[in-house]
Amino acid sequence: MKPHDAIKKIIEAHGGEDFWHGTKALEAEISASGLLFTFKRRPVLDHVKVTAYAHEPRFVFHDFPSPGLTGELVGDEEVRVVSKNGEVVQKRNNPRSHFKGLGRLFSWDDLDFIYFGGYATSNYLVAPFIFLRPGFHFEALDPIKVSSTSWFRLKVTMPDDLPAHSREQMFYFDEKWQLQRLDYVAEVVGGWAHAAHFCENYQDFNGFKAPTRRRVRPILWADKPLPGPTLIALDIHALRPVSDSMLI
Repeated sequence: MKPHDAIKKIIEAHGGEDFWHGTKALEAEISASGLLFTFKRRPVLDHVKVTAYAHEPRFVFHDFPSPGLTGELVGDEEVRVVSKNGEVVQKRNNPRSHFKGLGRLFSWDDLDFIYFGGYATSNYLVAPFIFLRPGFHFEALDPIKVSSTSWFRLKVTMPDDLPAHSREQMFYFDEKWQLQRLDYVAEVVGGWAHAAHFCENYQDFNGFKAPTRRRVRPILWADKPLPGPTLIALDIHALRPVSDSMLI
């Protein structure tokens, strides 16, 4: 199947193109934990409210890193922490470049996490509608057998203006064209950080069909994930598409 035809089916299976064009943002309540939090000395997220903008690489953590503050990602350009009255209390330009130091191997500060957690969670929540952005390149590969069924594989090259784990990623879709897995290298963690990200427990949120249980496990060779440990465990407790300016 040609990539263009597959993407039409994928978009329709998750809610449809018309639905997405009328959506301004996704408001969600999430929890996240896993080995990465331990390695980077970060507290886990427990029912944190977030906003992922639908048509731009912008993401917001509400009441984070502490109550009354807001952590914001603006693409690869900037991360910042803003107070209730709109004062910028912390700010970092070109945040991706700050992950090159040795100190980032052992701990991340608030702005590091806002960058990584912001772009990663944003891309997770808006996939596969993110494919409607310009600048993507797609290649359909042979399906793989999974238990008694097969998964369609789509090799995706991300545009340079979109913050992402890695430019090249692999997406897997089941017979219903729902996203089941994506593979990537989490480059800000390290060039060795190959991971398989599994998507489970799909639910319908006012027309938007999305997985609510996500688990990330390491890959050491080829495309074979290890049974553990769990690098990231992401649970989505609530999700609401919004089409007006009434964001959280």
